[in-house]
Amino acid sequence: MRPLKMNVITDERCMAYHEPGHAERPQRIAGTLTRLRAQDALPITWHTPTEASDEALLRAHAPDHLHRVATPVGPFDSDTPDYPQIDAHARRSAGAALRALQLAREGSPVFSLMRPPGHHATSDRAMGFCYFNSVAVAALAARAAGLAKVAVFDFDVHHGNGTEAILRGREGCAFFSIHQHPAYPGTGARSVDNCRNYPVPPEAPREDWRGRAQEALADLKDFAPDLVAVSAGFDAYKLDPLCQQQLEAGDFHWMGDQLRRLGVPLVNVLEGGYSRDLPDLIFSYLRGISGAPA
Repeated sequence: MRPLKMNVITDERCMAYHEPGHAERPQRIAGTLTRLRAQDALPITWHTPTEASDEALLRAHAPDHLHRVATPVGPFDSDTPDYPQIDAHARRSAGAALRALQLAREGSPVFSLMRPPGHHATSDRAMGFCYFNSVAVAALAARAAGLAKVAVFDFDVHHGNGTEAILRGREGCAFFSIHQHPAYPGTGARSVDNCRNYPVPPEAPREDWRGRAQEALADLKDFAPDLVAVSAGFDAYKLDPLCQQQLEAGDFHWMGDQLRRLGVPLVNVLEGGYSRDLPDLIFSYLRGISGAPA
């Protein structure tokens, strides 16, 4: 099978902020850009996002939260600094998710390669490296555009507490998350309402992780969404410094391939992943969602 052309949305301005020693660093994007530009096995069309509007952000966030991100008075928490111009960076990250939504609805495989990530941001709080919840913004934009059933599928090693809080009880929405528990932020031990959680203990064999993922994918398929927004985190990798899972690069190709086989548009948004091998993990996932062999 010949792989489909991949669309990648990025903006090199997202590498302009950093804090020494912080895990969520510019090299996550820089290294991945170098890896993707150097390969010729997967054809890529590049796109640049615009900033998400207040209208789009307010579907997921409270007005006071937009004001705090625009005018921070200090760090949001010990993991989430008040970087200069973080409002513009976070708006471009959310805007990339919205551009990914547009391309996905047109039938194109797409990946948003941006920072900051978003899935820990709640409606009124920035936390865990996250300021605006890009995947929730995209999911709610899809609902506003008339899609009847929209799912978020989150395979980041950390529970997407912000996405769950934003989507819980929302008509036409569902949330599915496979993640390590216990781990930051301490949520996601059980399913609630329209939010389904599939916790995996630390140091679980990768076969166990895949088993839980298959449960999540089966339930996702039963929901029969018109579109899936994917929080694509790569920190369940065996060499990632922030958690204790055992996945290998091939597991991310498998995940991409499984999601592709659902046969619905996929809005893929980068969340976590902090190892030096992140570029190879992302490339493996892109090959999966585009139909290329492992």
